[in-house]
Amino acid sequence: MAVDVAKAFDAKITGIHVIPKFHLLTSDSEMLADTSTDHARHARNHAQQYLAFVEQVATDAAVLCATTWVMNDHPYQAIINAAQERHCDLIVMASHGRRGMQGLLIGSETQKVLTHSKIPVLVYRGQ
Repeated sequence: MAVDVAKAFDAKITGIHVIPKFHLLTSDSEMLADTSTDHARHARNHAQQYLAFVEQVATDAAVLCATTWVMNDHPYQAIINAAQERHCDLIVMASHGRRGMQGLLIGSETQKVLTHSKIPVLVYRGQ
């Protein structure tokens, strides 16, 4: 979706992946089995794979693309900060539609960006 919007307006995109910091007390099963070093390595690898996909989609559409990843326990704030630092005109996010207990516990990062961002936000239904 972001690539389609960027192509229509001859704009560039910035892909961001936010990695949660390592915590000993967590309900995230991946973190429970990891050490801090393992978590950082696994998270960086995941971020690099995701951002490589974003770059490929942008390249295929002939859209300029930059990517970045950050460690932050508050993804919504990291997204807003990155958009402000890069002087973005629009934030495009997918809505994953988590429901029930998972939605209550995790909270909606998209909703938080919508609530706190001064930059316009376009939300689309993720697949």
